[in-house]
Amino acid sequence: MEILKATMEAFDFAWNLQFLRMAVMWPLSLMFLYMKLFLEAFFFRNSIYYSRCSLKDSALQASSVSRPVCVITGATSGLGAAAAYALSQEGFYVVLVGRSFRKLSESMSSIRERNRDACLKAFEVDLSSFKSIAKFKNSLEQWLVDSNLHPSIQILINNAGIIATSRRITPEGYDQMLATNYIGAFFLTKLLLPLLENSPSRPRVVNVTSFTHWNVCCANADTETVTGMSFMDSRVYPYAQIYEFSKLCLLASSYELHRQVKSRHLSVVAVDPGTVKTDLLREVPSAVSSFAFAMLKLFRLLHSPETGVIAILNAALAPPEVSGVYFFGGDGRTLKSSPMSYDTKFGGELWRTSCDLMAD
Repeated sequence: MEILKATMEAFDFAWNLQFLRMAVMWPLSLMFLYMKLFLEAFFFRNSIYYSRCSLKDSALQASSVSRPVCVITGATSGLGAAAAYALSQEGFYVVLVGRSFRKLSESMSSIRERNRDACLKAFEVDLSSFKSIAKFKNSLEQWLVDSNLHPSIQILINNAGIIATSRRITPEGYDQMLATNYIGAFFLTKLLLPLLENSPSRPRVVNVTSFTHWNVCCANADTETVTGMSFMDSRVYPYAQIYEFSKLCLLASSYELHRQVKSRHLSVVAVDPGTVKTDLLREVPSAVSSFAFAMLKLFRLLHSPETGVIAILNAALAPPEVSGVYFFGGDGRTLKSSPMSYDTKFGGELWRTSCDLMAD
């Protein structure tokens, strides 16, 4: 009976346009980028690669900062947890941010089992809530003072993201998926800018985006769209389109922030780790997600968190002068993202709308 129920649930979920969009458009977008990467590397010979810089090579080594701080959101599992472990190995004091303190504790215990010297701190934060983000900012500043650490952040990695398959509204009146994937990351970055710019060596913001942004060919950046309210009129919740739009917004805001701070003491990069086997599809029926992972693995398009995190590390540890680029494919490789993501009119309006939301 349970098997029949699960089968019917999977069939009902798969038989709608949103899932078909995910099943067809998303793999095609991914294959397009890998083909683009291949052509640029072997035919056009215009690929741009960036090697990693270790902490030993950094100007931090010559400063009074012995343990620069790295903040990682969505650090309870998957890519966030993998990045936290890898950067603790690099010598960073890693601040793990997540919605569940229990899962954060488990993540820290797992890291310490593999790295006894890891310096870790966890904060429970709901990135879909501006109140929770503001509270975190104050707690982080106080913790830096209490811990006798330099009052700065060296790296901020906005990794948290969800795929919500049903409508959920935050207390501020935003769509929860847009609030978590984009608005929360924007708010957090803006609030932490003073700590980032206080770093003795050039700090960096790393925004984890997705190849799915290629499926958005035109979009508005008005309040109704950015908050997700314009998507609520449809009978079926357009979760695939909202996810794509949230990742486009995160990417476009990365470029806009880069343009705004170009002459200042800050680097901003975006990174796309491809498809990684994480719990991002936890709201998708298990039969459907298992089949999707199997097909991606068959075509060698699926990475483990330990492999997928390499792209994030390449972005986080790229040379200090690197900014305003889109990392994709590992090995420090970069690509041009979609034309829509570079649209300065869209990026400027998105920035103004997001600042207005923050001021409300």
